[in-house]
Amino acid sequence: MIQNQQLWTALITPMNRDGSVDFKSLEKLAKQQEAAKNGILLIGSTGEGLALDDGEKQLVVEFVAGLELNTPVMVGVGGMNIQKQVSWVEQCNRLNIDAFLMVTPLYAKPGPKGQFEWFKSLLDASEKPCMLYNIPSRTGIDLPFEVAEKLADHPNMWAIKEASGSTEIYRQFRERVPSVFLYSGDDALVSTFAAFGCSGSVSVAANVWPEETNLYTDLCLSENTDSLFPLWKRAVKALFSASNPIPAKILMNSRGDISTATLRLPLIETELDDSAELLQIDKEIKQWFKENR
Repeated sequence: MIQNQQLWTALITPMNRDGSVDFKSLEKLAKQQEAAKNGILLIGSTGEGLALDDGEKQLVVEFVAGLELNTPVMVGVGGMNIQKQVSWVEQCNRLNIDAFLMVTPLYAKPGPKGQFEWFKSLLDASEKPCMLYNIPSRTGIDLPFEVAEKLADHPNMWAIKEASGSTEIYRQFRERVPSVFLYSGDDALVSTFAAFGCSGSVSVAANVWPEETNLYTDLCLSENTDSLFPLWKRAVKALFSASNPIPAKILMNSRGDISTATLRLPLIETELDDSAELLQIDKEIKQWFKENR
């Protein structure tokens, strides 16, 4: 099922004004993604996973898994302590989920040998397919090509999410690990990466435009055209006009999709003091969808 999933939504974690998880809104968002036929990624960086405590993370995953949605669910794994992350994987193995997203280790900047042992420990602990996540802008270190190559034959190694923003790095992953599914971690680059055998996208934009982003991704992968690039480049720029997921939560709150735009510190909604660009691109994306669906 997951091998056929072109679009995964890196779901935000909606919160009440006091900062607690808003489970009513979470259910609404999860069902919106199900209706759009998007896979769901829980507690990744867009979901403020590192700002939630262990109990909250478990409650979020248990809650969404308990909805028994007709769409696959992936769970984020990321941190610095390997024992803690292995334990988290083992907890989630017992739940109704379909996959894991495993990010490169944070802060420590390990070399290839350390990263290999890190990922191998997590892959060994998993009972689900795993997607490795390269995002050096957040972790401070790249996923080395040689690590991906050594892990490519692991039975739980399924995919790589490439979010360095580099076409050359994407191309090299495609050439060096051809057996592994490769996903774009940047909504604006799906059309560009389609030429290099892109399997789909793990998307921030799909939070605010579930159906629209699904259509966009499908067109990118089936038509391999850059004609969509200018509009969606501006859309992604607006969604990252402040640290993700601040703009997404602000726009979703303005439309009534979530009850508040509350985030966990060090992120705060007042970081973005002008939402005019967001509101304008929201209108343009909706118009584009109306004309192209």
